[in-house]
Amino acid sequence: MNPKKIAALMETLILTCSRQFRFNPRRVSADMRYKGTQGEGKNLVHVFKDIHTHSQIDLDSRSMAILREQHGETPHWDDAEKKRYCQTDAEIDAELAAKQAQLALAKTSSLYQDHREHWLSHFKGSPHYQEGRPTAREVVSAQVEQLSEAKDPRLVEFATQMQTNDRDQLAHLLLALCNLERAASMEKTLV
Repeated sequence: MNPKKIAALMETLILTCSRQFRFNPRRVSADMRYKGTQGEGKNLVHVFKDIHTHSQIDLDSRSMAILREQHGETPHWDDAEKKRYCQTDAEIDAELAAKQAQLALAKTSSLYQDHREHWLSHFKGSPHYQEGRPTAREVVSAQVEQLSEAKDPRLVEFATQMQTNDRDQLAHLLLALCNLERAASMEKTLV
């Protein structure tokens, strides 16, 4: 589907979700991505998926939005997620500021500083990248597991600073830092 059509569908989704569910248009715009169509004829729907939780919204031909409460075995659209989509602009700004502060703190952590070169070398496009090696995601996840089992003080300090002991969340934060650093370095090379 062409970008103009997708943009028009997104605009319809934003307006529909604002009207039907009182979702903040800014949150819908930022977090929903068009995934394609399902069904045929009168049953055709345009599917949008949340980038964080994978919850889906179907937009039908009458411009009605339907939240997919269940996707396979996995429940979606719990009360917390609906509440997040109804946040005010001020609440969204506060959430973004908190995430930026968290990333800034994580970037200066000894854990990230000690391992960043190794992790970055597992991204395609890195000068030290070698085909056939594990992906950066696999390497970071495995290393977080190993350090957690060894009760590494850098990981303990990092987990305390990030206010979570969830290994997947910690690996995700470290990968986010790597991705931000890669994006910044690519931006510099384009200038």
